[in-house]
Amino acid sequence: MRLLHLPAHEYRRERWRNERGWTREIHRHPEGAADWQWRASIAEIDQDAPFSAFPGCDRELVLLAGEGMHLHFDDGETHTLLPPHERLRFAGERPLRAELLSGPTHDFNLIWRRDAVDATLLHRPLVGPMVFFAEQGVTWLVHLLRGQAWFKDLARPLRLEQGDSVLLLPDPDGPSRLILEGGGELLLAKLHPAAATTAI
Repeated sequence: MRLLHLPAHEYRRERWRNERGWTREIHRHPEGAADWQWRASIAEIDQDAPFSAFPGCDRELVLLAGEGMHLHFDDGETHTLLPPHERLRFAGERPLRAELLSGPTHDFNLIWRRDAVDATLLHRPLVGPMVFFAEQGVTWLVHLLRGQAWFKDLARPLRLEQGDSVLLLPDPDGPSRLILEGGGELLLAKLHPAAATTAI
């Protein structure tokens, strides 16, 4: 594996597709591509607004800051995200509208093309060491929600501050495991190519 540090102060801020809000992009893959396979960002929602549509994608939303919001889907389904870190996974083409409960929110937003990527998003405490083992084709995105952390056993230890992220990328020439130390809370996204389906 190899590491790519993504400091919070370097996240790129851009308008939503529907221009009704802002997002701070953590990373997209392929990097810089308009036609990406997956993207992680932090959505800044400061008013009731519809979400942008992402046909062919799945997405997961995690409340990071704020008092929460109601999510109203056009088919009548409703979900409420409340502090500290409630979350929802849904299809990107489903029309929905966010209704804020009391003021703005910040929300971690993972979106991936379902025909290209399988994604799992985990919320975990960090208490002492956490070990990541190299797996063929697997990329990890580590986002530090709270606290401090560092990767040890490197020539130059990599430190993460609150809000920072890091990619753990497949690399046959890199170490077979990496150890994250520290204390706090993490979001961990495990991403790998979607399993091929066989037509019958």
